[in-house]
Amino acid sequence: MIKTEKFSDEISKAEVLIEALPYIKKFAGSIAVIKFGGNAMKDPQIKSMIAKDIVLMKYVGLNPVIVHGGGPDINKMLASLNIETKFVNGLRVTDEKVMEIVEMVLVGKVNKEITSLINKIGGKAVGLSGKDANLLLAEKDLSQGDLGYVGKLINVNKEVILNLTEKDYIPVIAPCAIGKDWKTYNVNADMAAGKIASSLKADKFVLLTDVEGILKNKEDEESVISRLSYREAKDLLNSEFITGGMIPKLKCCIQALEDGVKRAHIIDGRIPHALLLEIYTDKGVGTMIAKEVYDNDNL
Repeated sequence: MIKTEKFSDEISKAEVLIEALPYIKKFAGSIAVIKFGGNAMKDPQIKSMIAKDIVLMKYVGLNPVIVHGGGPDINKMLASLNIETKFVNGLRVTDEKVMEIVEMVLVGKVNKEITSLINKIGGKAVGLSGKDANLLLAEKDLSQGDLGYVGKLINVNKEVILNLTEKDYIPVIAPCAIGKDWKTYNVNADMAAGKIASSLKADKFVLLTDVEGILKNKEDEESVISRLSYREAKDLLNSEFITGGMIPKLKCCIQALEDGVKRAHIIDGRIPHALLLEIYTDKGVGTMIAKEVYDNDNL
């Protein structure tokens, strides 16, 4: 007869570990590229929880690669210097002076904060700029007109990242890229993360957001679509169902899948331990998109 009364809380914790076991086995040695940004960057408590998730993922065999933004910190710095912030369809107009501030904030402040936090918790994080060892090569992005030093990635020097992950380091990458003209370019962090995930043929590409995922009903936060096939995601993108800031995020996920990433996830970084719940539990907490819809046997 199985006895459960005395240690019910401890047994529940053990059952969570047992549920995670097939996922730990499946993804051991794989790469997960995680876009760390948005509200997750603003709240110290949330930032700490995400860092703990990242360190635990590394310890159980998954290789996290972190790409971060820093929009709120950049805006704050520009405002303190009385420099006007302008956006065109979500892209920051970036002249030479603004680019200097962007690089200073992303590389000198945000990158070091995330790296230090992961190291403090017990990880081995290494902060990188896209300019280090020509990690990220960009050209001017003219899709919205000439916005200055706004770039789109054309190459990722993946050997730099792989050399670090193979030695058990966690790369933390600021999306400042070097151009063919040896100028510095500001690259959208979501797009940079997707391109990095594609170059690494990552098993997982995770966008941490401040929404629950893709919803069946935009008025109901509980109506998260847990799993989508690639084709279903494309159909949604071409419908009126997806609006606002979810459009570029879904486009980014679809492009990553087309370029070789196995699974893309859109999750709410405000949920405690959202990364672990999404990757290591059957139900997850956000939306997973894959070339096919995986059942639990196929993970």
